[in-house]
This record gives sequence, C-alpha cells and structure tokens, in this order.
Amino acid sequence: MATKPTVLFVCIHNAGRSQMAAGYLRHLGRDHVHVLSAGSQPASDLNPVAVAAMAEVGIDISAAEPRSLTTDALQEADVVITMGCGDTCPIYPGKRYEDWQLDDPAGQGIDHVRAIRDEIRGRVEDLLTCLPSAETNPDSPAGRQLREPPSPSPR
Repeated sequence: MATKPTVLFVCIHNAGRSQMAAGYLRHLGRDHVHVLSAGSQPASDLNPVAVAAMAEVGIDISAAEPRSLTTDALQEADVVITMGCGDTCPIYPGKRYEDWQLDDPAGQGIDHVRAIRDEIRGRVEDLLTCLPSAETNPDSPAGRQLREPPSPSPR
C-alpha cells in the first residue's frame, strides 16, 4: 500500500501564501495528504490579514507558525510548491516542483488578500486532482504523475 503524498509549500516569509495554501490543502485533502510549509526567510508571526481571510472561509490557520525551510522537509516532500522564493529553494531529483506566481499578501488589505486566497484555493483544488491517494498504486498513471515534471500552469 502506498503512503500518502507529502506536499511542501514554500514562500519567503511562510506567513501568508504558503500558510493559506497549507490550510486549504489540509482542509480539502483531509487525511489523504501530508502537508508541510516553510519559508526561506521566515517571519516571526503569521500575516493577520491572511489569518482573517482564511477564517472567512472557515479555515483556522491562526495556530500555524512560520518555519524555516530545511533539507529534511525538502527530502520528505513528494511535491514542492514554491511561491516567490526564487533560487533559495534547492532542487532535489525525483521531486515534483511547481512555482505558483502569486502576489505577496504582506502589507495588503483584506480585499487584495481575499483575491490571493481564492487563487490559492483554485490551485490547491487543481493540485488535488493529480495527487494519488493513499490507496492509489504508485505505479498507476496517478502515481507516476507525482514523479513527472508538471506542465506549465496556465495561471
């Protein structure tokens, strides 16, 4: 039996975009996905506007803490989603990488952060359609897709 896939979301401060994405994937993926998030230069606290925007859709990320990107997290991940961290995220063979170009919610008002939140939700929903569940055979097309490089995102 295959284990559930691990997805790592990485942004610079691990205080907004990556935390919102992790919150959505935990919520929408339930217990079928192991979710990690980290930052190349983590902030001391979460962005309170990102926390408020997620609370509006019933997802509480207030207990999350910004964390530093570690080699262990990168090695554990099957899929690494970067969000504006540039070259600070090393590449490991055998991992699937995607770069989601999203505005940084830092210093933005709630209306702008809501738009970022909604964009993240759509991307997380798309991601879920191509992740194998714990019951999926890793040699099936869905299991192989986890190891194949992604096609360019239309967003």
